[in-house]
Amino acid sequence: MSVSTVGNGRIELSTRTALLAVGDLLAIAVFVGVGELTHGINPILNPGRFAGTLTPFYVGWLLVAGLGGLYTAGATATIRAALGRTIVGWVLAVGIAQGLRSTAVFPGSAALTFALVSVFVGGTLLLLWRSAVTIVK
Repeated sequence: MSVSTVGNGRIELSTRTALLAVGDLLAIAVFVGVGELTHGINPILNPGRFAGTLTPFYVGWLLVAGLGGLYTAGATATIRAALGRTIVGWVLAVGIAQGLRSTAVFPGSAALTFALVSVFVGGTLLLLWRSAVTIVK
């Protein structure tokens, strides 16, 4: 079966890819939402702040995932592929997010400790999600 692609084959247009992307975005939102709560900020009562914290991570992830082929069948073909590509992609996405957070446009700043927490906590959520997708396929 042929699958339509965009971006020189880096993104496959399929139901599976759409589901994968939605799960990715939800995992990142959970990471940011829990982080906001641990710092005394209720994301539901402060949606602007939540969006401002979430957006750099979404920008970083979608940029890296799109350019890095993380929305292709090969990205979740095996556990090894899913884990390896997700780890590299998330580390790069966090770097982009930190760069964006260091500007006046987004709340927060670029802090090494936050970058490390982001890599480990957000990365764990993405790895769990993408591993589950890989196993269930």
